[in-house]
Amino acid sequence: MIPFLDLKAQYQSIKPEIDAAVLGVLASAQYVLGDEVAAFERDFANYCGTAHAIAVNTGTSALHLALLAAGVGPGDEVITVPFTFVASVSAITYTGATPVLIDIDPATLTMDPKLIEAAITPRTKAILPVHLYGQMADMDAINVIAEKHGLVVVEDAAQAHGAEYFGSRAGSLGLSGCFSFYPGKNLGACGEGGMVVTNDDAQAKTIRMLRDWGQSKRYHHVLKGFNYRMEGIQGAVLKVKLRYLEEWTEKRRAHARNYRALLAEAPHITLPAEAEGRRHVWHVFALRSAERDALARDLNAQGIQTGLHYPIPVHLQEAHADLGYSEGDFPHSEQAAREVLSLPLYPELTLSQVEEVAQAVKEFAYVA
Repeated sequence: MIPFLDLKAQYQSIKPEIDAAVLGVLASAQYVLGDEVAAFERDFANYCGTAHAIAVNTGTSALHLALLAAGVGPGDEVITVPFTFVASVSAITYTGATPVLIDIDPATLTMDPKLIEAAITPRTKAILPVHLYGQMADMDAINVIAEKHGLVVVEDAAQAHGAEYFGSRAGSLGLSGCFSFYPGKNLGACGEGGMVVTNDDAQAKTIRMLRDWGQSKRYHHVLKGFNYRMEGIQGAVLKVKLRYLEEWTEKRRAHARNYRALLAEAPHITLPAEAEGRRHVWHVFALRSAERDALARDLNAQGIQTGLHYPIPVHLQEAHADLGYSEGDFPHSEQAAREVLSLPLYPELTLSQVEEVAQAVKEFAYVA
């Protein structure tokens, strides 16, 4: 069997370092925040090219606090996309603001900047682009519009650790950028974790207070805050893994290049693209096929696991029916949701496994 993801293999590759880091936290008894989390924050800010990094308990919490610190609240609107994991939209609703959705660029599956201005109203406060699958949205175009209309930009970089846009790292081009360290991410914790990065001192100060019950110092509650603190063990584990992230990313990029070369001539298959000026870090390799479900069944029958990212766009999810959108409102998002299929892609994958997966896809494509 070729698994979609193999977290055990990653752990085994760096087991002595991970074990030592965890035992170090247990010995120090700094179980929440503490020195290891602070060290990871410094390392991750340096990696992203930002002045600050504030560690939190999940990527969703990162989005929530970044929006709150940017002044988003009840009565405001935040523009984002429906083709994303539901957390992108849920975090907006947590603030009391209203998500306003626009469609994606069918080539990159990220926010289509040409649709932004038509969605702006007097209530619009922010734009939340999603760097989907490991590729950044068109940040120059988005930032030009945001500056023109006095809007803030919060990057959802949950899938884009180390991705670049014309040399700038994900998270560094908006007022703030938000990352998830869910175990399956390119940089994954042994549990949950998240981070907000920013170059804005005031944002950083506010987010640090908000994550820890709004405290400026112990028992001095300046803001109505939350218990969104990162645990010490997660900070220690992530600090170790960050040292390997570039190596792992280059392996992902090599696997993606091999998939693209091996599948270049496969009929009825649309391969994911790496847009000009962008460094794609391939959180997932999501091809497209009108016969997606049949292809998934065929691969599974051959012992090849696949993933669906994502089969139902947010505007068609029952939980968000109150947004008032209907089927047909976002045709590119809806078509992508019907067609995308993620193939196995992780650093520990071997070339022979990539070739086996690609061969199985081609055999299906030629008879479909």
